[in-house]
Amino acid sequence: MLKRFLPNEHVKSIFDIQPTVLRKKGIKGIITDLDNTLVAWNVREATPEIIQWFKQMKEQDIKVTIISNNNQERVEIFSEPLDAPFVFSARKPLSRAFVSAAKEMRLPKDEVVVIGDQLLTDVLGGNFAGFYTILVVPIVETDGKITRFNRSIERRILSYMRKKGKISWEE
Repeated sequence: MLKRFLPNEHVKSIFDIQPTVLRKKGIKGIITDLDNTLVAWNVREATPEIIQWFKQMKEQDIKVTIISNNNQERVEIFSEPLDAPFVFSARKPLSRAFVSAAKEMRLPKDEVVVIGDQLLTDVLGGNFAGFYTILVVPIVETDGKITRFNRSIERRILSYMRKKGKISWEE
């Protein structure tokens, strides 16, 4: 059961994910979380660095869809200037939003990667739905109330996996 929480890959930042590397792996689409993955959870708009990252993906013909458990206003304000499709109130880790996003991109699961900062929502949901998953280090250490609770559970899971030799990175 715990293997469902194990990402296929772990990186420090979204910026460590390069479009040329993704293309070599056959990846043509990204489903990404918003809060603490692309920007800090309390930042409303995309930073210049995120705008450039989205531009690089588009130039390499990699489609990006943002999915978030947050409300429509939050996700729409962030996504529209990037001209990125989005799913709000996604109810992650349930699979429906992930599968729906891939269908909207018209891509099979093996050509899509799920990126996020939480094991309990992004990685678990992506794994359940059958996607390749990449865990990123959260941008900031502060979180909303529900996410703080999730992080305490994640620390226990990561500690257990580290002891069992399933992961080697540090939090």
